[in-house]
This record gives sequence, C-alpha cells and structure tokens, in this order.
Amino acid sequence: MSTVLEARHINKYFKKPVLFHVLKDISFKINKGEFTSIMGKSGCGKSTLLYILSTMDTDYEGELYLNNELVTGDSREKLSYIRNKHIGFVFQFHYLLSEFSVLENVMLPAKKLGEKSHQEIEQDAIQKLKILEIDQLAKKKASQISGGEKQRVAIARALINNPSIIMGDEPTGNLDSQNSDNVFNIFKQLSHEQGLSLLVVTHDEDFAKRTDRIIQMADGRII
Repeated sequence: MSTVLEARHINKYFKKPVLFHVLKDISFKINKGEFTSIMGKSGCGKSTLLYILSTMDTDYEGELYLNNELVTGDSREKLSYIRNKHIGFVFQFHYLLSEFSVLENVMLPAKKLGEKSHQEIEQDAIQKLKILEIDQLAKKKASQISGGEKQRVAIARALINNPSIIMGDEPTGNLDSQNSDNVFNIFKQLSHEQGLSLLVVTHDEDFAKRTDRIIQMADGRII
C-alpha cells in the first residue's frame, strides 16, 4: 500500500493572546485510495489540522510528507506548486466565480499550474464534468446552477490536476440530505475507481460512518 500523506508528531501553538497548545502530537498516514473522515467537536483542532496538512499553514512543529517526500520547510513557491498539483480542495462553500462558466471554473487550477495547453485543459475539464454527470452544464454561468450542482462543479475543479489527495472541509455542510448523499457517493466512487485518497473534515455522523476510517479528535489530539 503506498502512503499518500503522512503526519509525524505535528504540534501547533497559538501564540496570542496567550500560549495555547492547539494540536498535540498528531501522527497518522493516509494510504492511496483511502477515504478517511476527521470528526470531533468544534474547537478540537480539525480545521487547524487541515490547514497544516494542506501546506497552507507552515507554522508548526513536526513533519509532513506528501507522496513520501518531506514538504515541511519547503519554500512558499514550492508549497504553492505542490498544493496546486497534488491536493484538490472541496470546501463547505463552493467558491466558484459566478460570472465565469462552469467549464472556465473547472479549468482555473490547471491554467494556474500551466503544464498543459488551453485545449488539453479544456478537454480534461469536460472529461471531469462527464465523470460527475454535469457536462451538459459546461457553458452555463456558475450563478445559474443549483447548490448541489455547484458542489459537483467544485469537485470537478478539485480533480482537474489529477491530485494525489482531495481534502474536504465540511463539503456537505451546506447541502440537504439528498445532495449530501450524492457528494458521498461521488467521493466513494473516486476512491474506488480512480484510487483517489480523500480526507474529509465533517460534522455529519452518517457521512463519516460510511467512510473507510474515522479519525476522532478531542482537545487537539487523536483519540
């Protein structure tokens, strides 16, 4: 089994207003194709941990490995590149650009990466929209589609650079139960059929129960 992501002895402190030890000795691995959820009460450190794992927050102690390579201590430019190429993000809010078409929104991270021609990126984007069964929406403006459709577009966008791992922060937090189910099934299919690893912070117990593994957190620790 190849390891996609590994945290080794991650500690995080908030310095203000007083010193606060927010993450305490966090160690775990995510394997290729594994669908993992992180659960815990508000304030237990889930989102803080996700920021570190996604390489956005570099102010921590310990080591973070992506595809068995140490990324802790890398330059901002290198981390930005790694994040764009290897990590797909799906948030509670879709963060689509409403004046852009669905297709253009999906293409954005690949244009930023700049490793393929415009034509290749467009073909990739259409293919991702097909996987999510929303290719018929390609030309519509993001402002003209439903909430459930927007979240599918956000997932297609997260997939565009063929990342090693998808990280989700409450990706079903804004959706009704039917659309939550849809998102869960899409994630499950991606992990099974494409061998994609997923790490999802969620409050939704029904969602978490159906994932391969739950990492339960309390007071900054994994319990």
